[in-house]
Amino acid sequence: MKQLAEFKRILAIKIPKNPVKGSGAAFFWGPRGTGKTTYLKQKYPKAKYYDLLQSDLFTELTLQPNRLREEVLAQRPATVVIDEIQKIPTLLDEIHWLLENTSTCIILCGSSARKLKREAKNLLGGRAVSFKLFPLVTAEIKDFNLNKALQFGMNPRHYLEDQPRPLLKAYVNNYLKEEIIEEATVRNIPSFAKFLEIVALTHGHLLNYTNVGREAGVSPSTVRDYYQILEDTLIGHALEPWRKQKDRRLIETAKFYLFDVGIANYLHPEVKQVVEGTDIYGNAFEHFLLEEVRAYMTYRDRDEHLTFWRTASGYEVDLIIGSMETCLEFKSSKNIGANHLKGLRALKEEHKVRRAIVVSREESLRKTMDGIEMMPWRHFCRELWAGRIF
Repeated sequence: MKQLAEFKRILAIKIPKNPVKGSGAAFFWGPRGTGKTTYLKQKYPKAKYYDLLQSDLFTELTLQPNRLREEVLAQRPATVVIDEIQKIPTLLDEIHWLLENTSTCIILCGSSARKLKREAKNLLGGRAVSFKLFPLVTAEIKDFNLNKALQFGMNPRHYLEDQPRPLLKAYVNNYLKEEIIEEATVRNIPSFAKFLEIVALTHGHLLNYTNVGREAGVSPSTVRDYYQILEDTLIGHALEPWRKQKDRRLIETAKFYLFDVGIANYLHPEVKQVVEGTDIYGNAFEHFLLEEVRAYMTYRDRDEHLTFWRTASGYEVDLIIGSMETCLEFKSSKNIGANHLKGLRALKEEHKVRRAIVVSREESLRKTMDGIEMMPWRHFCRELWAGRIF
């Protein structure tokens, strides 16, 4: 297996410092397994680390949160990193005091803000900036393998491992079905496990709480809570629809995506192999590119909203950037024809679209007479990270 250290992450953390004290703080979020700890140890090799996954340290700081303050006062480290901060929300009071009274910079790393929001009264009052780490992106991998990414995803250990399936199994069974259930205080564990399976089955499709609840054996309101748990723990995210209707009646229901295509595949009971030419392959291709764009938007601090456009009659465009500045359609085909352009052409009839692009597995750049660009996916990814798509 290649080592994660061989890959230079694009995200850059810069912590604004108090002009008087010199202290500063940042929350550093990301789904479990995206490489947060490795990233921080590379960037801050001399920092003092507190890993709250260590049971003895967790117990000590739970019983005596003031121990953190006393150690920082005595040792005066320039930077402190607290990993899995959500496990002990009471530490935030001590961290707040340290920011006000020392010059130490503190990075709070975690995979969920859910417990902090629920139990902590002190979220540092705007003193901490937030950063988020995604799984690997194409610009971080020298010899990127598309088919491997579409099968096993971009979570670092899964993508870099020669035989990633056992790691995916461990991730789903040990983390998704145990730690998230524990943190979210889910009472009906079998229904939540069934819900995760249904999420994979309906991944990237329009949300229907009633249908999902019927399959999982819970109420629609419980399903809403379950989806919120996945968002709070960074395991998934909603993609909202474009709602500014003109001529055509629009669908106003969101879609839901898991954070990584490999996790979605493993949870799906019918996916054993992602085979070219199948719907599963096409869905994985769309999901992979959506997450690539989301990572770019976050790392480059772009504030444009991401939505999709779908009419009641079935026309659809996969991704809208901002107010129709850039509209993207993702197709895994190697031969783009007129039928692949129907959604973008219907959209262009109603809205002033600055740029319309179909991203596919074709090998050549093309452009239609009505201005629709057709880009190979590799070219699109290079242009995206060079800042030339939007």
